Amino acid sequence: MNTELIRKYNVPGPRYTSYPTVPFWNEQEFTTTDWESTLISSFVESYADGISLYIHLPFCESLCTFCGCHKQITKRHDVEDPYIQTVLKEWQLYLDFLPLTPMIREIHLGGGTPTFFSTSNLERLINGILEKAELAEDYQFSFEGHPNNTSKEHLQTLYDLGFRRVSYGVQDYDPQVQFAINRIQPFENVKRVHDWSQEIGYTSINHDLVFGLPHQTRESIENTIEKTNELRPDRIAFYSYAHVPWMKGNGQRGFDEKDLPKDHEKRALYELGKHMFFENGYREIGMDHFALPSDSLYQAMKARDLHRNFMGYTSGSTKALIGLGLSAISDSWYSFAQNEKKLKDYRKQVEEGNLPVFRGHLLSTEDLLLRENILNIMCRFETEFEGDYPLFEMIKEDLEELVSDGLVHINGRKVTVTKEGIPFVRNICMAFDRKLQESKPRENLFSKTV
Repeated sequence: MNTELIRKYNVPGPRYTSYPTVPFWNEQEFTTTDWESTLISSFVESYADGISLYIHLPFCESLCTFCGCHKQITKRHDVEDPYIQTVLKEWQLYLDFLPLTPMIREIHLGGGTPTFFSTSNLERLINGILEKAELAEDYQFSFEGHPNNTSKEHLQTLYDLGFRRVSYGVQDYDPQVQFAINRIQPFENVKRVHDWSQEIGYTSINHDLVFGLPHQTRESIENTIEKTNELRPDRIAFYSYAHVPWMKGNGQRGFDEKDLPKDHEKRALYELGKHMFFENGYREIGMDHFALPSDSLYQAMKARDLHRNFMGYTSGSTKALIGLGLSAISDSWYSFAQNEKKLKDYRKQVEEGNLPVFRGHLLSTEDLLLRENILNIMCRFETEFEGDYPLFEMIKEDLEELVSDGLVHINGRKVTVTKEGIPFVRNICMAFDRKLQESKPRENLFSKTV
């Protein structure tokens, strides 16, 4: 890779699981009524495609200091039952105003630690969701499992409920790195749950790895990826560690800033990891994701069916995503809505019969146009801009530098990411992001390194 380009484009930027991104939501002009009306519209328009459900299960027994998720740290498992009751009541609030019985295409259990919950409570949750819904023929259920506490019973119970995809948070196998992020997780623990998953019949197993963690080196990344390849998961997510202790209180201050890889060192870790994935037969999927050619995510990319939303990349596309649980984000395509982040506030709203939405954004005509184009770039590495010629001219102007560096090709209104530009897809999307462009001086777009 061109190290000069790496330095030039090594700037902070969104992951574009939505557009507009959360910092640019117009919360003042958003109401829960907006959310309900736009959800009904997309629900009816795309009824045959079904809906997606994201269920946030926030409890963890210990704090991982690299984590930026909304979670509740507790060893008390008596929190499980009341939380599930509240989530099912929230689901009923949606059932009360949706005009037809929902058809579910996707369910994803995220967290927190979904496997914090007992198998009986997970079964009660999923059955409570499904008893008042229909299933699409090609439904996909997935969950995030913690290798230290995911039991064979967890895997079997969820498999029997229809789950076929599981994702394990690995991060890094180096003991010093694990100690720094408070995630002591030997390779043997990951191998055990991975082998159980294959034995039971899960068809897609993902491992999450993170680069840029404290004390991480080329040697630790090589060791982690070599061990990962021994198990050969179907998918690998290779995320950049975002050090934002000012947003998450003291939860990310379990180590010193000097322990973090510097800018060029961090990027070198990513390039090394990507090279090793390619050597091991994995294919690059959009941004930060890799999959074996046999996996459905790769097949979806080849068929141009790849989709991206708040759950990340998915092999199926739905217009309506309902988020249940505290802090969960929902997406009707025409608007976004986020639930209360504090457990007591979330529970209070649901108990009073209100959707627990505390903020959101109603997309404008321009937002919708830009959202479609950014989604195309993220999933297909190309887009053809339709409508609003002056808007395209502004985007084209902001792409000029990327074009001159050989990262993008423009033919008429068609924008194509070149092979050399794929590692910089986030930067390319930033040129389409009008809210981001308008919020900063133009000369600073590619000048501040991470």
